[in-house]
Amino acid sequence: MKTYKLLNSVGDTYSSETPGLLGGHRKLKIYGRLDCSSALSFIQKGHYVKYRVFFADEKTAISAGYRPCARCMKEAYQLWKSSHTIV
Repeated sequence: MKTYKLLNSVGDTYSSETPGLLGGHRKLKIYGRLDCSSALSFIQKGHYVKYRVFFADEKTAISAGYRPCARCMKEAYQLWKSSHTIV
């Protein structure tokens, strides 16, 4: 049986029998959909792969300190941005 490496809510890696629903970038602390055109473009160029991580769900990504991708998760990003704006 194939296993997948995912991050938990504190950012530690664990093995799972099911693949993650979201991908992310460990260094930039961004998460998004697996079909994100921005992430796929960087992966195709050979970038991003070194820092690629996966999450079971959005709640876990947020708990681990990641923010939504501005390109593939526009609504979630706008909510995140409005709650993190310094006035």
